[in-house]
Amino acid sequence: MTHGIGGSDAATELARLQDMTAGATPIADAEFAARLTRAQALMRANGLDAIYLNAGTNLYYFTGTRWSASERLVGALVPASGDPIYVAPAFELGTLQGFLRVPGEVHCWEEHESPYQLCARLLADTGVREVGVDESAPFFLADGLQQAAPNCRFRSATPVTAGCRMHKSPAELALMQRAKDMTLEVHRATARILRPGISTGEVSAFIDAAHRKVGAPAGSYFCIVLFGADSAFPHGVARPKTLDEGDMVLIDTGCQLHSYISDITRSYVFGEPTPQQREIWNLEQAAQQAAFAAAQIGAPCGSVDDAARAVLAAAGLSPDYDLPGLPHRTGHGIGLDIHEWPYLVRGNSTPLAAGMCFSNEPMICVPGAFGVRHEDHFYMTAAGPRWFTQPAHSVDAPFGAD
Repeated sequence: MTHGIGGSDAATELARLQDMTAGATPIADAEFAARLTRAQALMRANGLDAIYLNAGTNLYYFTGTRWSASERLVGALVPASGDPIYVAPAFELGTLQGFLRVPGEVHCWEEHESPYQLCARLLADTGVREVGVDESAPFFLADGLQQAAPNCRFRSATPVTAGCRMHKSPAELALMQRAKDMTLEVHRATARILRPGISTGEVSAFIDAAHRKVGAPAGSYFCIVLFGADSAFPHGVARPKTLDEGDMVLIDTGCQLHSYISDITRSYVFGEPTPQQREIWNLEQAAQQAAFAAAQIGAPCGSVDDAARAVLAAAGLSPDYDLPGLPHRTGHGIGLDIHEWPYLVRGNSTPLAAGMCFSNEPMICVPGAFGVRHEDHFYMTAAGPRWFTQPAHSVDAPFGAD
């Protein structure tokens, strides 16, 4: 039996887990203010008079306002100088005011009125002509703004939003580190509850409860549990199988801590690995390490993907996306969103810079047999990459001397 896999039960493992959030500090008001200052400098550098931030992670990142996107426009117009101007339904005013962290006027629209016309008036009143629109805003919203304000030129706010968000601060890195530590502890506990015949649903329910036990109030942010041949499908199957002896186990999960996300995958064998399972597991580890080594300050993001694929190609697998091999990019950025800028994908010329955070997951899929994904995250420092969590130890002891 693979070391540290099986032999326990859910009740025992939940009892062992402890809240790990002590000392984890939410983002302070001063940091939100600094983000707006940086955003306004980028607006001026990119010829933007203002940007529109829609409800969601961009609105939270820059203003500290937590609000979920819906068909009703809730957002903020941020001018290149001055305070944000918030826009919201009138009946939500009292609720919105309770969430505001950065001061600014709030302008409201009634249910029969057009929020787009309201935004157009606000833009006209401040003399705005060049407007960046939150790239996460749905088409109907961006189209509504364009129709209501034909004298404005609307384009993507990505140079501002991504220009700020892809460089994490020490406070952000600390929250992400703690969230990832929490999820890795959940992974260790999960491996110990496995037994023949256990369902993916039972494992997912345990992972959710375990995330709550270590301090994630909402439980798992997401969870993928796959056994055997199902593990060759990166994001799962419609009807997952139960666990059998000798199956490859792939578990990909994460949680949120003060809105920042963890995302870790572990792959290991329930039982004794076959020669093929051992070979692919070790090759996946080598590709992950090559990607990490290639992540150096100033290097293009795409070169990290190239390094992982070179290892696979040297072992006789596809250098491209064909199977058996790596069917997707090597990694993605992470922060308030589970996938955000920049991306470790072929051809991405974005230079690696301090504060950038990435998943490192050059998954190998062997159709009809199994898949192996080692996913850990790293962040860039002035001296190069640094792991948030150490990669899996070995196929025989994935969690080391656990």
